[in-house]
Amino acid sequence: MSRPLRIGLTGGIASGKTAVAEAFAARGVPFVDADRLAREVVEPGRPALAAIVEAFGRDYLTADGALDRRRLRELVFKDPARRRQLEAIVHPAVREAEARALAGLSAPYVVIAIPLLAETGQRGRFDRVLVVDCPEAVQKSRLMARDGIDAGAAEAMLAAQATRAERLAIADDVIDNGGARDALEPQVERLHRRYLAAAAAPGPA
Repeated sequence: MSRPLRIGLTGGIASGKTAVAEAFAARGVPFVDADRLAREVVEPGRPALAAIVEAFGRDYLTADGALDRRRLRELVFKDPARRRQLEAIVHPAVREAEARALAGLSAPYVVIAIPLLAETGQRGRFDRVLVVDCPEAVQKSRLMARDGIDAGAAEAMLAAQATRAERLAIADDVIDNGGARDALEPQVERLHRRYLAAAAAPGPA
C-alpha cells in the first residue's frame, strides 16, 4: 500500500480503549489519539477555542482562560443540540490535526483512536474498524470509579453515546475487554499479526 493501513479504534466510554492503544504502541505501532488532539485544538490561542467562546460564552472558560472542559461536558451531555454544535467546531479541527500527524508516517499500519467513530459516521475513513467491547454494566461501574460520579450521571453519559449494538455493527474486529486487563494481550497480538499480514498483501485489507 502507498500509505499505512488505517485502523480505526473505538469503543464506549470506559471500555478500555486506552489500554488497547497502549498494547499496540508497545509493539511499535504508530498511534494517533483523537482525544488528545481534541484537547490540543482547544488550547488558549487556538481558533477552535475562540469559536467555542463565541458559541457558548465566556462562562465556559476557567479563570486563566482555558476551556472549562468539565462544565462544558456537563452541558453537552444533557443537550444533544448543543453537543452537535460543539462537535461542528471541534471535529473539523481534530481531523486537520490528525492529517498532520499522519503525514509522512512510514509503517505497515497505524491505529487511530476515535471514541465517537460510530456517532460521527466516520467508518468509511478506515481500512478496518476495531471495537473495544464490554458489557454496559461494566462500563458503568468503571466510569463511576474513574470519574467519581454517581449512577445517574454515568447512565446519562452512556446514553449520550452510540449503543453497544451500534458500535458492534460497524466493527471489522472486536476486542473483548469485559474481564481482566491481562486478557487483552493475546487479543492484541492476534490482531497485530493480522494487520501486518493485511498491510503486506496486495489489494484491500
